[in-house]
Amino acid sequence: MKKGLFCSLFALIATISYNQSLTYEDYDRAVSFMRDHYHNKTAFNLYTDVNWQKDQSAAIFKEYDEAGQWYHKVDLKSYEISKLFDHDRLAALLQIDNAGSIEISEIKMKEDSLYFRHADSSFVLSLENYDLSASKIENEKQVPEMQSISPDGQWMAFVKDFNLYIRSTTDSTSYPLSSDGFKDYEYGTYYGWFDKMEGEDGQRPERFWVDWSPDSKFIRTNLVDLRNADKMYMLDYSQDDKFRPDLYAYYRGSPGDTNMVMVTAKFYDVETKKEVNLKLPARTHINSMGTEWTEQSGVVIATDRKRGFQEISIAKIDLNKAQVEELFKETSPTNIDDFEFRYLENEGKIAFLSQRSGWRQMYYYDLGDNTITSLTQGEFVINDIVHLDEDQKAFYILASGKDPEMNPYHQQLYKVLFSGELILLTPEKLHHQIDFAPDGLHFSDNYSTVAIPTKTVIRKADSGEVKAELTEADVDDLKSKGWTAPMEFSLIGKDKKTTIYGAIWRPTHFDPDKTYPIIDHSYTGPHTQVFPKSFDRALNNQALAELGFIVMMVDGLGTIGRSKEFANHSYKNMGNNLEDHVLAIKHLGTKYRWIDTDKVGIFGHSAGGYDAGHAMMAFPDFYKVAVSSSADHDFRMEKAWWPEMYMGWPVDSTYHEVSNITMASNLKGKLLLVHGNMDDNVNVSATYKLAEALVKADKEFDMLIFPSQRHGYQGKHRDYFTKKRWNYFVEHLLEAEPIWDFKLD
Repeated sequence: MKKGLFCSLFALIATISYNQSLTYEDYDRAVSFMRDHYHNKTAFNLYTDVNWQKDQSAAIFKEYDEAGQWYHKVDLKSYEISKLFDHDRLAALLQIDNAGSIEISEIKMKEDSLYFRHADSSFVLSLENYDLSASKIENEKQVPEMQSISPDGQWMAFVKDFNLYIRSTTDSTSYPLSSDGFKDYEYGTYYGWFDKMEGEDGQRPERFWVDWSPDSKFIRTNLVDLRNADKMYMLDYSQDDKFRPDLYAYYRGSPGDTNMVMVTAKFYDVETKKEVNLKLPARTHINSMGTEWTEQSGVVIATDRKRGFQEISIAKIDLNKAQVEELFKETSPTNIDDFEFRYLENEGKIAFLSQRSGWRQMYYYDLGDNTITSLTQGEFVINDIVHLDEDQKAFYILASGKDPEMNPYHQQLYKVLFSGELILLTPEKLHHQIDFAPDGLHFSDNYSTVAIPTKTVIRKADSGEVKAELTEADVDDLKSKGWTAPMEFSLIGKDKKTTIYGAIWRPTHFDPDKTYPIIDHSYTGPHTQVFPKSFDRALNNQALAELGFIVMMVDGLGTIGRSKEFANHSYKNMGNNLEDHVLAIKHLGTKYRWIDTDKVGIFGHSAGGYDAGHAMMAFPDFYKVAVSSSADHDFRMEKAWWPEMYMGWPVDSTYHEVSNITMASNLKGKLLLVHGNMDDNVNVSATYKLAEALVKADKEFDMLIFPSQRHGYQGKHRDYFTKKRWNYFVEHLLEAEPIWDFKLD
């Protein structure tokens, strides 16, 4: 066949594909792949939670099948698995028709009785004779709201007239610990990120916070200074009984602001009733001091983050001597966004995670000789310290990239001895999601990949030996309807040397002889990653794919979870994060003839919303359709910590260069802007400002504002947004006639 004829036929096939008609059945099929419709209804046990009993005698879990949900227990001595109760008998007692639909919570086992909550009531069930009675579930002694009792029970802390007081629990005598507090200069409180105030001069919600030393001899709190803090504003138009909007305000600093909420750590000696005069500096609320009590009376380990997130100081505070001793500093020419430490009292060391080698590894700081040594080494990433067993002198860590044969995003559990020896506990070359029992003797393990169904087991912590097999994911019903797991892929990224990873979802009616538009589901926020590592994410984009699309997720250079060099690609350069996405789509289009790279869409929420808007400005000839929701279109208008962490501080010209607003004149394709008018996380103002810039540039666009919604859309608003997003791509990317009145429930 001649090349020209082949191209013409291929174009004809593409035209037929794009002008196809969608039916209600197509939409119904898409709806069936929404989480509310498949989760433990047609796809079972994708992830299993374990309820560790307080006395460590057993673990409780639920298993799902087509008949319903079933409660089981694992005896943690014999490892026998049995039904937690007779479901038919309890269903009869609770007057429930279907034994598989019993829904109980706050489950506690005590001897032969089962305590639980059902339908907002508390019950106790005798497992011997199945007597069911109302019960007050055992709770710890209740402390009145806005008060805190000391560990020894001798003192109650509270706030009066913006000052911190303590009151004796024996004779009720009260003592002021601070005396110079007043409104907006307040002791015993904290800054609440979502503290909304009604009106310009409205009252901030009352907040209370103290932290007692374990021996009750000292108490820490905050002095929160709101006097010069700037506010952001919202207008609520959604009240049915009002014909003027309500004004709401909240304290929120933007990048580079100096007028922010300031927080100063304060310590008090309970015996003397006096402040320990440490002269600690006031910090903005985004980098306030963190403290951790040690077992030594009056000794605290403190972390002090300098603004700009390029330096963290670790100090020892001795309240007995009113001394602050700096131990060591962690510094970075870019940023530090993942510092974590554990204080080893008996060893006289601080173990901490650092990327100083270029990879997130564990180090020791020795308080005796002030030296830092590496505990682990290698070109892999320690994601988290999930458990510390000082008696056995071992850390338990989740690490990825250790095994070169594995996908670098798949993590395994290792035991790290204090000597540095590394022992693998989960040998399966899959992604392991771990939950430790409180006593540290066992852990649950949900292991899978996006293509390999989940198995959930309980293992011994010391060896990793599997002691009980709990559940396996079951997606047979979906497979019978043509569902296949997402396809993983990889390619070389924009640095021309590093492998990046992603996955694509195809419709169940996929036909390799047709062509499909591709949609980039994006979130390049540098603090996270989107590669679907586990099977509980295998259905995340299937619903949209069912309407006739290929949907892609990929982690390009600049995201977290790989080397520091990998992450640094986005520092002060988040406007270039999508370059790897473009490379990935072109790579897929070359590899698979059924992907049409002339029909590329993108959507995302929050930082992903920035991506979606930015795609249309920075790559206007590549991305054709975008849905941008709740986006931070200009980082200068965002909450301070996030951009200052990843775009740097002080604010410079790079903020201007990556702004969607300043690039508005580049728009060519179809863009839908969506935002909640009451968004107190990412204020709607940047979306309005982008809309104004697009109008001034004479660019056609669409906008949807939800007057009552915050950062995430709920209920009917969420459903409305789902319909709007789906149909925006159906109409403008698939070039089919959308249907609006399909049912989502």
